[in-house]
Parts: sequence; C-alpha cells; structure tokens
Amino acid sequence: MKLKFNLKYFLLSVIIFLTEVLIATRLKDIFFVRAYLGDVIVVILLYTLIKSFFSITDNEKLILGILIFSCLVEFAQHFNIAEKLGFRPGSIMYIVIGNSFSWIDIVCYAVGCLLLYILVKLEK
Repeated sequence: MKLKFNLKYFLLSVIIFLTEVLIATRLKDIFFVRAYLGDVIVVILLYTLIKSFFSITDNEKLILGILIFSCLVEFAQHFNIAEKLGFRPGSIMYIVIGNSFSWIDIVCYAVGCLLLYILVKLEK
C-alpha cells in the first residue's frame, strides 16, 4: 500500500458522499432508500475514499477489509459505543457511528461489497 492521490476516485467519493447526504436529508422518508440503499452505498464510499489516497493493488483484500470493518462498527452499535464514547444523540459522530445494531445492515454491507467485487472483476 502506497500513499498516492487519485483524482478519479476522489471525485467518485465526493459524488457518493453527496448522494449519502441526499439520502439522509431529502430522501429520509423513503424507507427502502434510507434503511437499505444507504448502507449498500456506504461501503462503496469507503472503497472509493481509500482508493483516493492509497494505491492498492489487491482490491479483493481491500473489499474484505471494508466488509470486516463495517461489521465491527455494526457490532459496536450493539454495545452503544457512540454513547460510551460520549457523543450526544443527534450529533454528527453519533449519526455516523450509528446507534442500533441490525443484521439487515450487515447484509446490506455484504451486498455493497459484492457489488464492488463484481465491478472490480468487470473492470479488469
């Protein structure tokens, strides 16, 4: 892994981040989009963000690492980690970390990682 800026992935990250903000603010009343699509997209955001700043050749390992990281964050929600870290409900970090564990979120992360894996394979 080598530190290297990639404009393509950075611009993708910005677009995906803005999409996530749109989902959280304007599309929050559309249950499927807010509850599921946002979780699928967030792992793709992590991937593009990492690829924006690091030259990584083993994309499969990166995708697996993102899935593991996402699952760890989700399991941390089961133990109310945001509150234990002192974040107040409604604060940005409280929202980013999350506050409720869901197996469905883990399925959504897996779907996002599977989509990434397929895209990486098709790109080659």
